Amino acid sequence: MDRSPAGDGIVRVGVLGCGNVGAALVALLGERRDAIAARTGLRLEVARVAVRSLARERPVVLGPDVLTRDTAAVVDAPDIDVVVEVIGGIEPARELSLAALKGGKPLVTANKELLANHGSELFAAADAAGVDLLFEAAVAGAIPILRPLRESLAGEDISRVMGIVNGTTNFILTRMSEQGSGYAEALAEAQSLGFAERDPAADVEGFDAGSKAAILASIAFGARVVAGDVHHEGIAGITAADIAFADRLGYAIKLLAVAERTPGPDGDEIGVRVHPAMVPLAHPLANVRDTFNAVFVEGRSVGELMFYGRGAGGRPTASAVLGDLVDAATNLCRGTHATVGALAKARIRPIDEVVSSYYLNLDVEDRPGVLRAIAEVVERHGVSIRSMEQQGLGEEARLIFITHQAREADVQATLADLRDLDVIHHVGSVLRVVGDDA
Repeated sequence: MDRSPAGDGIVRVGVLGCGNVGAALVALLGERRDAIAARTGLRLEVARVAVRSLARERPVVLGPDVLTRDTAAVVDAPDIDVVVEVIGGIEPARELSLAALKGGKPLVTANKELLANHGSELFAAADAAGVDLLFEAAVAGAIPILRPLRESLAGEDISRVMGIVNGTTNFILTRMSEQGSGYAEALAEAQSLGFAERDPAADVEGFDAGSKAAILASIAFGARVVAGDVHHEGIAGITAADIAFADRLGYAIKLLAVAERTPGPDGDEIGVRVHPAMVPLAHPLANVRDTFNAVFVEGRSVGELMFYGRGAGGRPTASAVLGDLVDAATNLCRGTHATVGALAKARIRPIDEVVSSYYLNLDVEDRPGVLRAIAEVVERHGVSIRSMEQQGLGEEARLIFITHQAREADVQATLADLRDLDVIHHVGSVLRVVGDDA
């Protein structure tokens, strides 16, 4: 089936947005157009690009017949075959994306926030119209992870997907680990290099990674998981001392997105969370540095798989968008489309039910009886200590504990009671230990 206007293998592309990713996509398509045509028999042409300002300078040259402020000229025009949405945010991206899909145009998007909040609505619209909705770039930049989950691993019993999916926080934690920088210093460097926004909250508080975790969980487990189902914790409380303690104990601290499927009383439950975690140095994720991303997949038959690469940046992200664009154009001309299938209603496991080992440090009075008082609280809540280290701090001491596997609710109850003890002056960092089942 040939849907191109001239019937000559030309596929006309409309792009919503021409920022960092949109401009990189236009440039990359120009560079790769001939190679794509040789492989697929299709010539992809950027026919129209909708932008907010026509006067703004851009790193790519676009003619006046291409640039427009009229989004309808992209989503509604009959001469546009495929739409690419790279404007970000929820509105007007949601309205424009639905209009494109309902108009029978395949949609390629890099919009994690939109998919994490309204993915089911968009998937349904795409299936009803019989066209593609592709979004590889929404989770980990250039890393191909969603297509393997949707296609190659469609028959696999996946139990857990976890990874480093935010380059900004990974850069900050790398600087803290390798250069001994404090959090504020490392964040300022990330901002100066363009890796962090002036307002870094979405990254450092875990919301960006949370959107990606929701998408990963939805595709990996075939269930409707939205951003609001994800538990978030950020990295602002991580100190250089925590990094040093972790390294001495054989761990690295990383901000992880974790999606797990576990048996529950009424069937399988899905737990999705984002938080800093201590990862054993022998684990592959511990060695992911700077702005790189990696996603670790665990399945019954395949065992363990890891996908690694550039997780952000204009050209890496544009590369993933272009891959989806080629697929969408090919499927359109063949009269077929990809689908994520029907997403089941998810039973979300609350964070209180998560089971993990924990790292915690306490500043306490340095006198007899302190350990006994702490042990009584810990024992009362059924939490077992695996290891303990003490450091002198003058008239105080710092106690560093790692627990055996324990339930989140029991650990939080323990911490609440510890804070009430007169001999404890301060409860410091509390970090989950991931990849260590002791």
